[in-house]
Amino acid sequence: MHPVEAPPIAERIRTLAAVAVPTHVSVAGAPLSGAARGGVDAAGRPVLLVKPGEDLYGIADEVVVTVDLVAIRDTGGRDRPRGLLKVQGWAQPVPDGEVRAAAVAIADRCPDDDLLAAVDAAEQRVPPTPAGAPEPPAAPPAPGPPIAGPAPRLLRVDVAQVVYLTGQESGVLDAENYLDASPDPFLDPAERILRHVNEWHREQLALTIAHLLGEPVSADVWLWELDRYGATVWSAPDRLIRLPWPSPAASAAEMEHALSCVMCPRQG
Repeated sequence: MHPVEAPPIAERIRTLAAVAVPTHVSVAGAPLSGAARGGVDAAGRPVLLVKPGEDLYGIADEVVVTVDLVAIRDTGGRDRPRGLLKVQGWAQPVPDGEVRAAAVAIADRCPDDDLLAAVDAAEQRVPPTPAGAPEPPAAPPAPGPPIAGPAPRLLRVDVAQVVYLTGQESGVLDAENYLDASPDPFLDPAERILRHVNEWHREQLALTIAHLLGEPVSADVWLWELDRYGATVWSAPDRLIRLPWPSPAASAAEMEHALSCVMCPRQG
């Protein structure tokens, strides 16, 4: 029985979305487009930080937009694209009572002081929380000085479909398939392990790939992706090599053990 070589495509795209950043947004049927900043929330919806004077700043109702999300991998100071996602849907302002949670969700991908200003402005508009109500989500860093003039806003995109181009795969996911999926359950530890291997063990990685393939490989080798189903290695020039586990990892520890077994093969 052959092992499952890769995650289901919807899970893979949700995983890429979780680490991607918005780069561009355009409005359907209107000559409005430009650079975008923000991130993706836990539900897979793009959240955009919009500043005064930008085209989308003044919207009050939902508008149909396409948001480009790009996931990259740092390979020794050079950012290489892992995938492009075009999320099509309806953008509308995040309700004031949800702005803090939305800001926390994207803070790692959007280290912009205006994110704090958007939270401050929203909370100035929100009525006091009734006594006994649940505590709000953990806050970003302490608020800045009082806001003068128009404040930045957060917009959230209600997903209609996602067009994806990643590696050698391309296609379209409808909203149901995309939103019903979840990112790889071990995404955070996988990224930590991956960074460690790329920083400290690339020579061993190159030896491992050469041994497994039975042929020399470029020294420009990087651990590209790591998930519960296996690992993907990037080798110049733009060659992706998939190494599936014998069975899906049931924990981050199992995933790390499976990678260790691959990195230290028996020499026949």
